[in-house]
Amino acid sequence: MLNRLPDSELDRIFEEDCPYGDLTTRLLGIDRQKGRIIFSTREETVLCCTEEAGRLLERCGAHVARMEESGIRLSAGVEFLVADGEAGALHAGWKVALNLLEYASGIATRTARIIAAARAVNPAVVVTTTRKSFPGTRKISIKAITAAGAVPHRLGLSETILVFRQHTAFLGGLEPFIGMIGDLRKRAPETAIMVEAESVADAVAVAAAGPDVLQIDKVAPADLSALVPELRRLAPRTRISAAGGINESNAAVYAATGVDILVLSSAYFGRPADIGVRLEPAV
Repeated sequence: MLNRLPDSELDRIFEEDCPYGDLTTRLLGIDRQKGRIIFSTREETVLCCTEEAGRLLERCGAHVARMEESGIRLSAGVEFLVADGEAGALHAGWKVALNLLEYASGIATRTARIIAAARAVNPAVVVTTTRKSFPGTRKISIKAITAAGAVPHRLGLSETILVFRQHTAFLGGLEPFIGMIGDLRKRAPETAIMVEAESVADAVAVAAAGPDVLQIDKVAPADLSALVPELRRLAPRTRISAAGGINESNAAVYAATGVDILVLSSAYFGRPADIGVRLEPAV
């Protein structure tokens, strides 16, 4: 089951858009009329946050009559969420639900394309996404990439050990840190140790110490292709990830280097999905 955004999160999103009610619908005198809202795809889409959009409409007073689940891929022109209720409830939830669906489904659809491109050349590669989502949107972003088949690279600082150059600078450099890996394993035996390297030389040095994951940042695909076999020889149990500037246009090139993992942020940013909405009186 995909993660479920809490009702408190939905209330916060709704309050941003409708803090004092819908002035237009009320003054037109249509707020008590019965109606229906219908959401549909305008392009091929991997859906995300349909559950939250439905709950949001229900919290406004509508009733969800039909809904497809997050993670489903639909072609253009398919109705996937239908709700009935008074016009006041439908109009209040309309744009908030639409924004949530379009942004989350945009991330999910983009992620699915990246995964397809990468696995076309490396079927075993895993696509992961960083914690660089826009502040305040992480729950939505993680649900979206998960709906498409990716996994979170790192949900937060409290979850994993991931050592960057910015850490080793305080230890006197890479070499003193490498000597600490054994101690880290003893102090956190259930936690994987991941280390980032920013050059071929650093990657070789780190691999010899045998971390659980060696993350290679901003190394050109051609250099990475030559490096991966050497790293496999030095550290056969270490998983190798590539990071830095990976996106839909080059994911296949990086996957073809033979790495185990692609780490990227680009899935979070781009065009929202194009979703159509009809609001109509009950017949």
